[in-house]
Amino acid sequence: MTKKSLLVLLGMVMALMLVLAACGGSDEPASTDEDPDVEDPVEGEGEDGDGEEAASGEPQQGGSIVLSTSGEPVTFNPLYIQDTASSDVADMIHAQLIEADPELNLTPSLATELPEISEDGLEHTYTIHEGVLFHDGEELTAEDVKFTYDIFIHEDYTGPRAGDFEYLDSVEVIDDYTVKFILSDVDATFSTRTTYGILPKHILDDVPVADLEEHMEYNRNNPIGAGPFEFVEYVDGQYIELVAHEDYFADGPYLDKITWRVASDSNAELLLFETGETDHMILPATEYATAETYDHGRISSTLALRYDYIGWNNERPLFQDPKVRQALTMAIDRQLIVDEIMEGRAEVAHAPASPLSWAYPDSAPEFDYDPEGAKELLAEAGWEPGADGILEKDGERFAFEILSNDGNVVRRDIGVIVQQMLGDIGIEVEARQMEWGAFLEQTNPPNRDFDAVVLAWGLGLDPDPSAIWHSRENQAGLNSISYNNPTVDELADANKKIVDQDERAEAISEIFQIVAEEQPYTFLFYPEQHVLLNNRLQGFTHHPRLNSYKVNEWYVTE
Repeated sequence: MTKKSLLVLLGMVMALMLVLAACGGSDEPASTDEDPDVEDPVEGEGEDGDGEEAASGEPQQGGSIVLSTSGEPVTFNPLYIQDTASSDVADMIHAQLIEADPELNLTPSLATELPEISEDGLEHTYTIHEGVLFHDGEELTAEDVKFTYDIFIHEDYTGPRAGDFEYLDSVEVIDDYTVKFILSDVDATFSTRTTYGILPKHILDDVPVADLEEHMEYNRNNPIGAGPFEFVEYVDGQYIELVAHEDYFADGPYLDKITWRVASDSNAELLLFETGETDHMILPATEYATAETYDHGRISSTLALRYDYIGWNNERPLFQDPKVRQALTMAIDRQLIVDEIMEGRAEVAHAPASPLSWAYPDSAPEFDYDPEGAKELLAEAGWEPGADGILEKDGERFAFEILSNDGNVVRRDIGVIVQQMLGDIGIEVEARQMEWGAFLEQTNPPNRDFDAVVLAWGLGLDPDPSAIWHSRENQAGLNSISYNNPTVDELADANKKIVDQDERAEAISEIFQIVAEEQPYTFLFYPEQHVLLNNRLQGFTHHPRLNSYKVNEWYVTE
């Protein structure tokens, strides 16, 4: 596909979307990041050039801000979250034992210091701050920590994180402010697993674990945490309102109130910012040039701890042959997507890891844009043009649907462009977007009713590949495309037991190279993330992974 034809196609898409918007528009997320798990972070382009805002004096107390999202949160219970729209809000409500700074180093939060780890690596002991209060005034103690992490290892836990805790044997309360995690085997990833928000035992203790994921009285209607902001109200499709937790255990919060405005898509978000109705939004690269013209705003940028991808459902016969998946990648001009859709503000991806990661492979198989080579691979796999030019094999046409979520214009455009590019080599593709909740229900286990999806992984702190690529995660975990490779399973199991980081990086890199060779995903790009901020909003630190990082330190100047 030529650049000219791509621009014409995008113009047609935008014209169509204007018509659709006039007929009611769409809603849902600007991103669909998940959380499995990163040397040398790429610095941002904030006010002082490093992803952090330049100092502008002492923080001021009081005032409010409005943030926007084009994603409807699904749950505010951190043990079940699988999307960014939910986690951005939940991170303001809940507090966790430890967190990661912008350089991805672990730092204590509820914990007074990083854990004391026994010589054999099987016991991790945390001491928490005294006097930490939940939003209802009850004290957070070691009992709440134990309660929270016991859920992950309960046989009835229905969330996607059980695999993260396969070696957690038990949690022991030593005293009110000391808790010990006891492992059945060495797990080099475990310290990064204690970053989940702590739940209140006194509220949820009577809820069966099997029912907790659907317990919306807490998860959506009245979540209680110990974070810097308290939940007030969530009106579907309109807004989420939070107010300051006056007894927050750390600095701040300085703001009195935060409101999240739910917009139909990123175009609507930009209009809200332009008219002064919002103070903060995640800015698509497509809108960067427009946002630069706003006198009342500024842009902060950093390389996100993330990659975007097209996932091929490996359970579908169309996508079971690695040659076919390699051919699909070769038929997609990812550099053109980066240049035209991402405005050059991304880097073509070749492996399931971020360049920010200490386990990023030195080399990985690369399947560069080569439509003629793609045709040859497909022919080798038995696919030949039919009477209408669409490839056929054993009487079956090579035709499928590629799904993405409403409200995400980048993914919409990727779907349309991929439809055209694959059409050029004889593959019939229908690009479709769905409402976010329905999208999750259709694509996640147990339904997994899809051919291909355009999504992204917001990566976790540890590069352990198990959560996404181990076959045991097919049924209830994050391996929603049903990838299965026994060698990857074996290497993934072994990597957690390697304590030396350099040695472990080699093992993980081997996994990434196998996955890159087999192309269960087409790895699209590593994006920059841009945040558009009102000049009145100060104290913001741009984190490569957390959109609500240190929200307790944000403040406004009038």
